[in-house]
Amino acid sequence: MTLKVRCEGVKAEQPEPKDSIAIDGVCLTATAVDGDDVSFDVIPETLACTTLGDRAIGDAVNVEYAVRLGDRIGGHLVYGHVDAAATVLERTREGQSERVRIESPASLVPMLALKGFVAVDGVSLTIAAEGPGWFEVALIPETLARTTLGSRNPGSRVNLEPDPIARYATR
Repeated sequence: MTLKVRCEGVKAEQPEPKDSIAIDGVCLTATAVDGDDVSFDVIPETLACTTLGDRAIGDAVNVEYAVRLGDRIGGHLVYGHVDAAATVLERTREGQSERVRIESPASLVPMLALKGFVAVDGVSLTIAAEGPGWFEVALIPETLARTTLGSRNPGSRVNLEPDPIARYATR
């Protein structure tokens, strides 16, 4: 499958074919750049463990360009190596923020820890609560406004990448 995404920031980032760009948290290699449109090949392995096959023409996605050596890292280390897709179970308003409950795939449970981090559709978030078969993240207004997580309603599927340190420690 070829995925074509109209990306913000192309002029500033100047991506080229061969560059890694995360789309909804999935690290992909650019195959063509035409103005603000960037194309990617998406292979069966990627479609099997992510939500990219669920996307339709016109859907908004999170776009994250790769960090360059020497750049400031303003959050957690996210590699774009998605381990599983999971379902949003519920959303609850909490002051000006929202709590989002997401199912915990059994394969990821050993790597998900209270106050640890998980990337959801490429957005690094702190796990605020956990229970049997689920975990919750708290979304601040900035995250709700600037990412697609504000529109992921119950029943939506999201991409999950646990903390890479937890992945290696568990292994």
